Amino acid sequence: MRDAVVVFDGDEAIFSNQAAAQLWGHTSEAMLGQDQASLWAPCDQGALRWATATTGGGPVRIRRADGSETAAILSLEQIEADGRTHSIALLRGATDEPDSQEQLRWLSLVINKSDRATILLDERRHVVHTNAAFTAMFGYSEAELVGRPPTQVLASDRMDRDQLAFVQRKAWDPEGFHHEFLASDKAGRDLWVMVTNHPIIDADGTVRHIACVAVDITRQKEIERLRQDVLEAITSDTSLCDIATFLCRRVEKLAPGVVASFLRVDAENRLRTLAAPSLPADYCAGIDGIEIGPDQGSCGTAAYRGEAVESLDIANDPRWTPYLKLGLPTDLRACWSSPIKRRDGQVVGTFAFYYREARGRSVFEDEIVAACLHLCMIAIERDAAKQQLARISQTDSLTGLPNRFRFQQDYPEQLDENDQSRAAFFVMDLDHLNRVNETLGHAAGDRMVVEAAARLQGLFRGSATVYRLLGDSFLVVLPGSNADRAAAAAEKIVEALAEPLELTGIAVGLSATIGISLAPANGSDRDTLVKYAGAAMSQGKANKRGTYRFFSAEMDQIAQERLHLTAALRAAVAGCGLELHYQPQVAIRTGAIHGVEALARWTDPDLGPVPPDKFIPLAEEIGLIEAIGEWSLRSACRQMATWRRAGVPVPAVSVNVSAPHFRNAGLPAFIQHLLEQYQLPPSSLMLEITESIMMEDQAAVLDTARAIRNLGVGLSLDDFGTGFSSLSRLTLLPITELKIDRSFMRDLDSDAHAHVLMTAVIRIGQSLGLTVVTEGIETDAQYDLLTGLGCDVAQGYLIARALSAPALADWLAARQLIEPTGTAG
Repeated sequence: MRDAVVVFDGDEAIFSNQAAAQLWGHTSEAMLGQDQASLWAPCDQGALRWATATTGGGPVRIRRADGSETAAILSLEQIEADGRTHSIALLRGATDEPDSQEQLRWLSLVINKSDRATILLDERRHVVHTNAAFTAMFGYSEAELVGRPPTQVLASDRMDRDQLAFVQRKAWDPEGFHHEFLASDKAGRDLWVMVTNHPIIDADGTVRHIACVAVDITRQKEIERLRQDVLEAITSDTSLCDIATFLCRRVEKLAPGVVASFLRVDAENRLRTLAAPSLPADYCAGIDGIEIGPDQGSCGTAAYRGEAVESLDIANDPRWTPYLKLGLPTDLRACWSSPIKRRDGQVVGTFAFYYREARGRSVFEDEIVAACLHLCMIAIERDAAKQQLARISQTDSLTGLPNRFRFQQDYPEQLDENDQSRAAFFVMDLDHLNRVNETLGHAAGDRMVVEAAARLQGLFRGSATVYRLLGDSFLVVLPGSNADRAAAAAEKIVEALAEPLELTGIAVGLSATIGISLAPANGSDRDTLVKYAGAAMSQGKANKRGTYRFFSAEMDQIAQERLHLTAALRAAVAGCGLELHYQPQVAIRTGAIHGVEALARWTDPDLGPVPPDKFIPLAEEIGLIEAIGEWSLRSACRQMATWRRAGVPVPAVSVNVSAPHFRNAGLPAFIQHLLEQYQLPPSSLMLEITESIMMEDQAAVLDTARAIRNLGVGLSLDDFGTGFSSLSRLTLLPITELKIDRSFMRDLDSDAHAHVLMTAVIRIGQSLGLTVVTEGIETDAQYDLLTGLGCDVAQGYLIARALSAPALADWLAARQLIEPTGTAG
């Protein structure tokens, strides 16, 4: 019987002869399209996979059309046709099962034909045969291996013992096994191999032999190790230049004879040397900053074209002519440069190999460069991201100015104490920014800050650095400046900021109060110089805003006192060190008590009495004002409840609420809780809010005001006439009382204009149905004038100063409103 022939395209039979049809019991037509899994007995599936991969043959069992199995001898060859690889199986029927020796002979013949390193193991997992490719890879002859377990001879001393035990257990798996193995050749050189075990199974399902095919993957593992090490360096804080140097040195070790370079494209579209550790320093300096173009050596041309450029003979390559005179070593004969591209395709650098012989690149070098280009791209992108984050962290997002962190980067903690390191430090706060924020909104306040920053930058134009510190605070550092030059610069700042700025249709003055310290005259400590300038600015604010002031030793004492005052105030707020005093308000026509205003007072054990105009602004600056507001509301409600129980007829108490406190959405609920806790009627509480808060065009402010009024609590618009009031907006506010600022009273009895203005304000308030309260009444003449103008309520020293709760009860008794024995605490 002639040989059966079957041609496979992959797993599918695409041709068979009549002998094959007879062997399988199919017609020739039925053979077409059969896959290998349906033609071979299950016990031979693993062997067939191995045979197909390696070419060869041996005894096999086939599955016939009727389901029976029969033995055959297989010979398998690979051919190329139409660009595809096909397998040709030649089979001859066998009447008897081959014995083990016959099977071993056939398997050995197959192994010997393979160009892959292959060994054959028996049931004891000992070597019974090796081929020439295996000997070439490991250096051991067949005689040195036969009869021994391969792992005993080939396993590297560096291989993990647990991994070795796992490999030995899985070696006899009937499904086959695919694993990486750290081996050692006869010379003691470690090499990584990928081993694939193909079990050879008899008809009864017993694994008789295993064919082990080994592929040397040492170079792939070395590239993978390179990739891991470089990625680890990239994810650490290692600089880009150090990463580039590390990469080049590792590549040069991996591929001896190669000299590597790593260049980066800069913002001016030139190539800058990041690393070329084995190239001469003079040459690296010469190529640093080379242009990108069509005839700019291998690297400049590769960056220009966006593709690899190979120069097999540098000396005769016209693209290299301009660079030969830069000191390129004469033993470097060839260069291969590849562009480094971002994910979007933009070229960001080049990675190049120089060779000491006129040659092209090897396959292994191709693999190295492919891995390195990806690593270079990651390193450059990560460095760019780090730089961007650094710029963001060092830049004020509103103005684009460098911030405090950038200032600390620009100047060391200790400046040199010499005339060459002279500098002036200007710290300035914009005047009235908080008022603009509260009155015209934060968007308008932001515009003011941006405009101030632009004017400061335009003023100095690089001769000084302008930093934004916080909110309305700026820092300017003017190098090489003495006191005269600093004073001249300060005057220019004042002048530059003097022009008003239009915000929401209103011309608002843009000015700043400036404090100046000088180095080295005031010291050499960076942070202390800023602190001194800040102290001078604070002193300037206390005297005259919109000007400048130099630091002096006396200011340092003031600054120290402020620190002490701050600590004491924090302790007082935390330890209930404040108390409320109450200033009476009376109805002008009847003299009856209208209510009292609760005013915070502080007497420190060490400092003594501290005036409100000193600690209230400080509380606002250091973030304690809201805590003081809550304490004031709670204390006032508790005192009202005490007076009511004692029969002290105080109709209502007014409590000042700060802007931050009023913006707190939880304020209405807090007030409702206090009214319920102390069982007070809502009409017994009045909240005084500054005009600037109520003028804010914010829905949240109006919502809070309406929620408070819905509780039945009164709202008083305090300091009316001192801000940017809009009469049309005033009609929309849910207020019950208008409180005229004390500044209106100063010239009331001597200035006709003041008299007309006061009359108008009273008429406006009363026409809106509001109770009009005037504070700051100190003389009988003022009281009589207000009586004539029809004002509703008076408050001031003429009536009484702010009194403690017991003193107020005594005051009321003295006015014969209650019996003298009715004092209450």
